[in-house]
Amino acid sequence: MNSQQIDFGGSNVRHNILSVVAPMLVAQILNLLYNIIDRIYIGKLPGEGTVALAGLGLCFPVITMVTAFANLFGQGGAPLCSIARGKRDTKGAQKIMNHAYFMLILTGIMITVLGILFHKPILYLFGASDTTYPYAAGYMVIYLLGTVFVMTALGLNPYINCQGFAKIGMKTVTLGAISNIILDPVFIFLLHLGVKGAALATIISQLFSALWVLRFLTGAQTELKLTFHEFHPDFTCICEITKLGTSSFVMSFTNGLVQVACNSMLQIFGGDIYISVMTVINSIREIAQTPVMSLAEGSSPVISYNYGAGQTDLMKKAIRFMTITCFGYTLSIWGMISAFPELFIRIFNHDALLIEKAVPSLHIYFFGFFMMAFQFTGQCVFKALNKAKQAVFFSILRKAIIVAPLTFILPHIAGLGVVGVFLAEPISSFIGGLACYITMRKTVLAKL
Repeated sequence: MNSQQIDFGGSNVRHNILSVVAPMLVAQILNLLYNIIDRIYIGKLPGEGTVALAGLGLCFPVITMVTAFANLFGQGGAPLCSIARGKRDTKGAQKIMNHAYFMLILTGIMITVLGILFHKPILYLFGASDTTYPYAAGYMVIYLLGTVFVMTALGLNPYINCQGFAKIGMKTVTLGAISNIILDPVFIFLLHLGVKGAALATIISQLFSALWVLRFLTGAQTELKLTFHEFHPDFTCICEITKLGTSSFVMSFTNGLVQVACNSMLQIFGGDIYISVMTVINSIREIAQTPVMSLAEGSSPVISYNYGAGQTDLMKKAIRFMTITCFGYTLSIWGMISAFPELFIRIFNHDALLIEKAVPSLHIYFFGFFMMAFQFTGQCVFKALNKAKQAVFFSILRKAIIVAPLTFILPHIAGLGVVGVFLAEPISSFIGGLACYITMRKTVLAKL
């Protein structure tokens, strides 16, 4: 075995998980910087930071939906690859990866064309005003031009991690993040391109990450080789990838839909300032959930591999360790955000009015954040064991069935207004998180 490659079948489960999680967490933190550095710079543009931040926030659903399609074929195929590797079926694992990349390219091109053609009505549907539209359009059109780069980097990196090359996967994100951190101030401030500069820096950085991924997966070091030589689409294989990836897709896509719903209702009940507030809160949520997502995603290949190898004891240990660690972390970060809300808000903006509106909104939105640990662990187990129906259902339950309707209903009840928009999230965390985790224990752990 390659010295950089992790043996998922080893008996020390904690070590195996942490060996994946450590570089993945570094990568996710860098990816977090990648995503939020634009907002930090844009939020501090002299004289226009708050409105520019609102414009950027209107693009979040688009970015989230691009990520959703990357997850559909990336996180959809990676567990299947791990299961195939556990069965020593290298040819089958390679076939899955090649078909996933074919679909990533195809959908990336379609999103680019349709998104650019219809960007104006889409942005107004998402809650844009005449004031925020120029900022949102400037970012969105340029970002969409790099959709194929984004989908290649995000969609193929799980196939590096599922082979045990976690450090290589970390370098994918490191390259893009450092490039973005360097290019952002150059394009935004030095070349005076504002939000357009932020988008340009992002897609150039994603291009670098995409080239790195392709170089590794077509090189000599990889176990699974990416190639289209004598490639013929196998729709059965595509359907299997899509079926399992639907969970991650729905989770990301419904996040985008909820963002649209929130922005629309906040525009009605609070105006542009509250769209800026939601942009800041979404950014803080990304900071808060990055480590717990890394823990879940780092546990997934270990669980999948041992499932394929028939090692149920190692699977149980991995699930138990993941659950305890995720709960401990989410409880701690909730306490920090509750105690020091202004500290987190000021990362993105120093406007006194925005801070005044954001502090109580942040307290409401993050109430009971620790319940998300159960959502992440339950979803992770369902995806890792190829339980596609359960994974999809609980993705839809929390966002589409609970959050979205509550976002439209609560603001009209007892004069809640914007408070109702922010209140929908903690309600869904309690109901959705518990339902997902309890079902996972009853239908998966109880039968192992």
